[in-house]
Amino acid sequence: LKRLIRQLDRKIHLIADRHPVHRARLLKDWLARHHDRIEMHFLPGYCPELNPVELLNGDIKHHVTATTSPRTKSELAAATRTHLRRRQNQPDHVRALFGKEEVRYAAD
Repeated sequence: LKRLIRQLDRKIHLIADRHPVHRARLLKDWLARHHDRIEMHFLPGYCPELNPVELLNGDIKHHVTATTSPRTKSELAAATRTHLRRRQNQPDHVRALFGKEEVRYAAD
């Protein structure tokens, strides 16, 4: 988060799920100290369809299992890293994930 607020010159509205780490006291205290630079908004309780990260997770699962057959954790990790590196060079593809009607709120 420190790096994120340093890189952008406008207030950031961070959308997060309700995982306990996103609601930890340490994070709440940090956000309170930086309220002028960043604000956190929470998704409803259980709604993976509203979470753009879940769309990326689905993309990873689909392509990693379609193009490789990892048999060990290390093979799975390597195939996942390779796919994510590919996606880093395809920002239009990642941006397209935000075109889904349920997550268009996050595209603006």
